[in-house]
Amino acid sequence: MRRLILALTAGLVFGFGLTVSSMISPAKVLAFLDVAGGWDPSLALVMAAAVPVAWAGFFLGRCRSAPLAAPAFQPPAARAIDRRLVVGAALFGVGWGLVGYCPGPALAALGVTVADPRGTDLAGAPLFVLAMLAGMAIVAVIDRRIHK
Repeated sequence: MRRLILALTAGLVFGFGLTVSSMISPAKVLAFLDVAGGWDPSLALVMAAAVPVAWAGFFLGRCRSAPLAAPAFQPPAARAIDRRLVVGAALFGVGWGLVGYCPGPALAALGVTVADPRGTDLAGAPLFVLAMLAGMAIVAVIDRRIHK
């Protein structure tokens, strides 16, 4: 139960941060990615603020023998940069650049859309989340067929 409460709390804090920083706004994200046009550098400040916070988390993690809600740390097993990673990263980047959403901000925007359906440029969040879930299901089916 403690693990679920910590996960929920972390997710709520992350979603709140995305919302406050406007990272859930596709227009804001697309303006940040448009370096050749009307570039909006404000999201760079969000990333610049996130780096020291992440550094502190990793530093504190190295000082502990185990995480707060697990018996041991579980680093990723895969270390290689393979075709699957490169294709996934490319699809992620292309999708983010085309619509201004990636999974975390899309879920936070979905929450805001449900809470206030009049959300200005967040109306596409439900469709994006449905498309994301469909894509995840398709990849799971393909993965099972390839790795039988």
